[in-house]
Amino acid sequence: MNKNVLITGANGGIGAATAIIAAKAGYNIGLHYHSNDETVTKVQQEILALGRKAILLKADISNEDDIIAMYKKFHNELGDLNALVNNAATLFHKSRLEDISAERLTKVFRINAIGNILCAKYAIKYMSTKHGNNGGKIINISSGASRTGSPNEYIDYACTKGAIDTLTKGLAIEVADEGILVNCVRPGFIDTDIHALSGDANRVERLKHKIPLKRAGKSEEVASAILWLLSDGANFSTGSFIDVTGGI
Repeated sequence: MNKNVLITGANGGIGAATAIIAAKAGYNIGLHYHSNDETVTKVQQEILALGRKAILLKADISNEDDIIAMYKKFHNELGDLNALVNNAATLFHKSRLEDISAERLTKVFRINAIGNILCAKYAIKYMSTKHGNNGGKIINISSGASRTGSPNEYIDYACTKGAIDTLTKGLAIEVADEGILVNCVRPGFIDTDIHALSGDANRVERLKHKIPLKRAGKSEEVASAILWLLSDGANFSTGSFIDVTGGI
């Protein structure tokens, strides 16, 4: 029986690592991305070399029409949707809240909050037993920032991740009797390229002394937590959170 998972933001970091580990576990992968075509193509080729199917799904998740088209393509090319890893996100240069513009707030909320909520919305339509489907799993990717608030850096990003935490709790209850499990992974300081977007590419190295384990996390370590939630071993878990933060 095929296992098909859609991973948003699969063109690098946690998304790409999750795609590779999931393929090794027997999943066919829908690789969503918005940019970095060359990078996501390399991920696709690695998955194909493992003997699994992998399709590219270019979409702007702040645009609902793009999301609708993405799910249609996934269904047409891979079949049933068994899982969504709701991972796509962005951030901007570190800043105090008093210097953050309304335009920046709109952009970060449209992708990190509204975009992820819409991806979950359409996953339900393709998973819910209420709609004649076989159920499935939604794994939201939040952040340790939802608990710390990221003062003096990006409170706006932290607020969007707080929205993902709330989405996880509410949606888990809402679809519990429709065959859908909804859980969340909250990474901390992970060594990925996203820090370059904040204007501080060396942020993790600079701040690792604050981590009890005294090192940055790896994308593969976050991916391993996601894969456990995808596994049958997590079939009695919903509305739960796994913090991959090195002890913070």
